[in-house]
Amino acid sequence: MPLAICATPIGNLEDVTLRVLRELREVDLVLCEDTRHTRRLLERHRITATLRSYHEHNEAQRTAEVLPLLDAGKRVALVSDAGLPGISDPGVRLVAAALEASVPVTVLPGPSAVETALVASGFGTDRFQFLGYLPRGAGQRRALWEELARWEHAAVGFESPQRLPAVLASLAEVLPERPVAVCRELTKRFEEVVRGSAAELAQRFAGAVKGEITVVIGPAEGRAPVDEGGAAADAVAELVAAGAPRRSAAEVVSRLTGVPRNRLYRGSL
Repeated sequence: MPLAICATPIGNLEDVTLRVLRELREVDLVLCEDTRHTRRLLERHRITATLRSYHEHNEAQRTAEVLPLLDAGKRVALVSDAGLPGISDPGVRLVAAALEASVPVTVLPGPSAVETALVASGFGTDRFQFLGYLPRGAGQRRALWEELARWEHAAVGFESPQRLPAVLASLAEVLPERPVAVCRELTKRFEEVVRGSAAELAQRFAGAVKGEITVVIGPAEGRAPVDEGGAAADAVAELVAAGAPRRSAAEVVSRLTGVPRNRLYRGSL
């Protein structure tokens, strides 16, 4: 029997497909991140099932336990707390192991915070980059923002409410005018989508935040940045030589080229 990868609601318990509900009713075992969380979904839809935890701390052990069950013809479903397993959630190891063991894998699609936030942001959806969970380290964040300075499409990432203020402050320092949407508690009662520049949202979310957060960073406007060690730096030098304040010159050239303002300012000293 195939291993069923089942998407579950990202918030509202009614956002689940009929196909997923039928699968959860019929399988022999449901693997889930948090059995308490999944049990609430099953109870909401009057489903009784055998649950077993499957999360980042036990996925190697559970994978070894489950493969013989699948080989013996048992029906097994994998769910995460929200969304599609394997997207910044446990599941990749089990899918890879099942395929290696010639066990069929079927994916039952459904809700996704990535696409939901992207559409809610109002940014272009023809092409985007998924960033997973945003970096924790200050240096890693800065490197990511500088990479995105060249990216002409939207980018979507997950973040904890505790780290959101620091993330937005870091983004505002490097790309202050970049359009951003902070999507909080998607599909839930207190859903909120706040749009603005990175600088504006850094001020808006400077304090404590609650709820599950998805951040959408809008596309860079205009053309891609020029060589960071060449024309952009030369342009700053020319403006400064003409009498423009160094910081203002760096900001103007940054807006026109996408090269980080701080890098231009430091390079002109």
